[in-house]
Amino acid sequence: MEDMRALSYGLGRQYFEDRDYRGAIRALRPVVDETPDDVGTRLLLARAYYHAALLKPAEEHLLEVVEREPTEYYAHLMLARTLERQSRRDEATKHRRIAAALTGDDELLEPHTI
Repeated sequence: MEDMRALSYGLGRQYFEDRDYRGAIRALRPVVDETPDDVGTRLLLARAYYHAALLKPAEEHLLEVVEREPTEYYAHLMLARTLERQSRRDEATKHRRIAAALTGDDELLEPHTI
């Protein structure tokens, strides 16, 4: 069973790198369902949702990542971008501030331009 998870993860990663985000979602969703505590895979799935413009599922998975790993700066940054794309800038500001505080990079405070 673990071999299948590894295969699905590898396939999802390849789809993501090839910018086939919906293919990545199809490959990664069962892996996340089977191993919900795997923050790295969940973050990759959230990124695929974001790039596929499926913002609600991206937000849900990113919230799960920051709940499980509150110091994961990139999840906070992606969550801010996801919220900004939904015109929820006030909510995004909190996550930008956290990302900037975790990295010491004040440039992360600037809203993302699409």
